[in-house]
Amino acid sequence: MEKKTLDIAQIKEIIPHRYPFLLIDKIIEIELEPVTRAVAIKNVTANEPFFQGHFPDYPIMPGVLVIEALAQTACVAGLMMEQNKGKLPLFTGIDGLKIRRQVVPGDTLLLETEFAVFRRGVGKVNVRASVGGETAVEGVIKFAIMDPKGKG
Repeated sequence: MEKKTLDIAQIKEIIPHRYPFLLIDKIIEIELEPVTRAVAIKNVTANEPFFQGHFPDYPIMPGVLVIEALAQTACVAGLMMEQNKGKLPLFTGIDGLKIRRQVVPGDTLLLETEFAVFRRGVGKVNVRASVGGETAVEGVIKFAIMDPKGKG
């Protein structure tokens, strides 16, 4: 399959996340076959709402939000699969996750995801977030893709 890019409007057509919780700005590469993978960008700016409290005098992007940005990147790829359109992605766990570098205002996060396993609506995705080639977060995210509440 041809590699694609997606802007923020196209991302919002695919995943349900919205500001202030939409944590990716652009998909710079997405491939559904032969391996499902996606690469996104998150431009970390000083006016992010979480920096007001984490921490005002030493702003650091919370590691859990870097993990969420990785999960959202994987969600875009997962929800582009024909069998998953209109479904809801759910985070179910993490394996071997390491936070190796702080992410601060001015950083550009490169978010790389590649599906390792995906069967019957559940799977695992290998993930890596980096800044300037230096790993910030890496590990495995577990997920499930479900029908939205109220639908058969």
